[in-house]
Amino acid sequence: MRIAVLLTIVLGLLGAFIAAAVLIPRHKAGSVQLPSSEVRDYQGQKLSSINDFEENSINGPQYVDKDTYRLEISGLVANPGSYTYDQIVDNHQHYQKVVALNCVEGWSVNILWEGVLVQDLIDEAQPSPDARVLIFHAADGYTTSLPIEYFRDNNIIMAYKMNGVTIPPERGFPFMLVAESKWGYKWAKWITGIEFSSDISYKGYWEDRGYSNSGDLGSNFIQ
Repeated sequence: MRIAVLLTIVLGLLGAFIAAAVLIPRHKAGSVQLPSSEVRDYQGQKLSSINDFEENSINGPQYVDKDTYRLEISGLVANPGSYTYDQIVDNHQHYQKVVALNCVEGWSVNILWEGVLVQDLIDEAQPSPDARVLIFHAADGYTTSLPIEYFRDNNIIMAYKMNGVTIPPERGFPFMLVAESKWGYKWAKWITGIEFSSDISYKGYWEDRGYSNSGDLGSNFIQ
């Protein structure tokens, strides 16, 4: 009799456990990416916020679809190519540096940038000896150019993160040129193409409207 009672109790408890288990929500396999918080202090340096920029693009913010995006490498190169966002980000060494952007309008921001070295992209493209200039093309039709030696002599990055977070569309997603030591109009946003050219006199959007082609800080940006 006692054995039967004990068996009934055990079976009852087991049934309750199974019922409770069915009601427990199950989490799907894999991780969920939560939004990141931007870094505001890096190795003792105070950083500006990604919201401290002023909107001054020629056609307003561009909203580029990551899944269909392609970076076109063209011009005087042995290896032209069309690269997805992930191919650029995942297949290249990442670099970080704090660089201040100075706008000709009088404002500036100090940001921690993360991206790939433009020189790495140059090496992969294998430019011809005639290639003297890199022309950056943007999703809004904007262009600007810089000498190829500028990238060989400096660790210039094409950034996809700022202050530890992915560059938002308003700031230039998917890629922004961190053209340190240059005025802000040389910092191309929404980069869709890098063209290797022999035209050392090429003038981009603002350069064609009277801005200095060198864009050097410390010099007058109006020619």
